Amino acid sequence: MKINVIGTSGSGKSTLAKQIATALSIPCIEMDRLYWQADWQGTPDDEFQEKLEQALQASPDWVLDGNYNRTRPVKWRNVDVVVWVDYGFARTLRQAVTRAIKRAWHKHELWPGTGNKESFRRAFFSRESIIIWTIKTWRNNRTRYEADLQNPQYSHIRFVRITRREQVETLIASLKSYS
Repeated sequence: MKINVIGTSGSGKSTLAKQIATALSIPCIEMDRLYWQADWQGTPDDEFQEKLEQALQASPDWVLDGNYNRTRPVKWRNVDVVVWVDYGFARTLRQAVTRAIKRAWHKHELWPGTGNKESFRRAFFSRESIIIWTIKTWRNNRTRYEADLQNPQYSHIRFVRITRREQVETLIASLKSYS
C-alpha cells in the first residue's frame, strides 16, 4: 500500500499520515524532513527528487506526508491512494495558528539535524510565516486538488477526501481492508 496524504499547511496531514502509518504498520515518510536543511534552507530540486526516490524505494509500502506538487511525477507514479485532508478555511487556519504557537513556545527542532525551530517572530511576523502561507495557499490547493480528482492522468489513483474528523476512522478501516 502506497499512500500520499496531502492538504494545506495546518490541515492535519502530518498527524493523519502518522496515524495511518501506525494503523497499517508501514513507514511514514515526511517530505519536509527530506526537503529542509539547516537554517531553513531548502534542498535543490534535483537532490530533493533523488532523496524522495530513495525514500520511496526503501520500502514496498509507505505513507508519504506532504504536497510538494513538483514531485508528483515521482510520488504519484506508483501511489495507490491519495488522501486529501480538506477541512474548511477557518479550521485549517486555527490549526495552523495553534501549531505555530506550540512550536514557537516549545522550541523543539522540527527535523533532526537541521536546527530549525519555529519562533513567534518567524511564525507571525515574517514573510516566511506558516500562517501567511496557509492563508495564501488554502484556496489554490483546493482548486488544484479538485482538478486532480477529475484528471484522467491520475485515473490509476484512488482519491479520498477527508472533510470531517469523523471520516478518519472509516478511512483507516477501509485502508486496512484494502491492503
